Amino acid sequence: MIPLAPPDATMYWLSRRTRNDQFLLYCFAESAWGTTRLCDAVARRCAAIPELRVRLRVDPTGLSYPVWVPAEPHPGRIVTHRLDRTHWPDLLTALGRLLDSGVDPAVHPWRLHLFRGIRDSPVPDPLVTVVVLQISHALVDGRGASRIARALFGGDPDIAMPPAARMAPRSRIAPRALRGGLALPPAVARTLRRGFAAGRARTQLAELTAAGRVPPPASGYPPGPLNAPGEITGRAVRMLVFPARDFRIPGYSVTAVGLTAISFALERYLRDRGEEATRLGAQVPMAIPPRPGVRNNYRSLGVDLAIGENDPALRVTAIAADLAARRKRALHPLLDAQDTVTAVLPPVLLRQDVRNYPIDTVPAEITGHTVVSSVNRGPADLSFGEAPVRFTGGFPALGAVMHITHGIHGLGETVTLSLHADIAVVPDLDTYADHLRAAVRDVRRAG
Repeated sequence: MIPLAPPDATMYWLSRRTRNDQFLLYCFAESAWGTTRLCDAVARRCAAIPELRVRLRVDPTGLSYPVWVPAEPHPGRIVTHRLDRTHWPDLLTALGRLLDSGVDPAVHPWRLHLFRGIRDSPVPDPLVTVVVLQISHALVDGRGASRIARALFGGDPDIAMPPAARMAPRSRIAPRALRGGLALPPAVARTLRRGFAAGRARTQLAELTAAGRVPPPASGYPPGPLNAPGEITGRAVRMLVFPARDFRIPGYSVTAVGLTAISFALERYLRDRGEEATRLGAQVPMAIPPRPGVRNNYRSLGVDLAIGENDPALRVTAIAADLAARRKRALHPLLDAQDTVTAVLPPVLLRQDVRNYPIDTVPAEITGHTVVSSVNRGPADLSFGEAPVRFTGGFPALGAVMHITHGIHGLGETVTLSLHADIAVVPDLDTYADHLRAAVRDVRRAG
């Protein structure tokens, strides 16, 4: 059995309150293989990937963290969707509905969705197959999910994966709970000791910041018109597929170029709606070095989108500089002190924190007005039923604060901008997509 680390348990308990699964989309040319043959082939791949052969076992007492235990992939995890109409807009509508679903890691932490014979896609192929890997955030982060997808569709299924868990009898739940109860007092003591150490680390970090040796923390933002409170009543998605050269500006990363295009698109879209945008920020997940036993290894950065700078060349410079400063601070060793506190937090206390966290309210200050997740998914050497991959996308989750999110996903010589929006807050996503497409062109010309 492999226990969940506290950051991964947080993702699991959050999934009981809101939708936070990851959805990785891969578009392939249409395969000549029949659907049954395709499903059989991908099922064999799934059976060879240790991370797809587990499920969660939850301690009903709450005194110990949930654990991953072996579970053979069930054929029902591979779902073939048959649409009444098979044109690209109909697929996008189906994806919007799909994003409102969630897997139960205690049953199976993933699903694979197949959409065949899709017409009028963003690529020249007359027909394409779209495959969506839906996977629990408790199991892997974005890098881990991309690695699993590469194992599913790559030429060599025997890539390095974490070891599979060993089977343990169900009767061990009671001893685990007993050990968890006995460990509670010393765990609280360790948490307090590390809490004091984290306090000292914060003081040291503040001193280094004041001395100019560490960049200052990001300043928050008041919520904007895209962050209105309210339940999500419907979801819409769009994908804009570009040649990678459109995002290659010497001296700047694809992430910085994408953020710059998004900044112009958001500013113009809000202006068209009669909304004044004086400051805009983006919450950008950043990968950090792997920690032992932890599957979610990232921190969220608050990046200023430099709305006051109208020149695209100067704006991308400002955004890239702020992104670099945020990364430098996030990787400072003193910030790891808080992680050591969380690492020893008793599960009963962490679960209570997650249960009581006010995820349904919008705070007075937020990290950013949208989420922008940027991942390079490697070379375009993937295939499905011997049909080559064309592009990839992904859709960061929505929530009470974030009603529009963006994915920037590179694969080979393509970069896809994926949009995920709450239709009550962004009812005209096509209009916003047009602004974004034009903004990519403007930023590229300036570079």
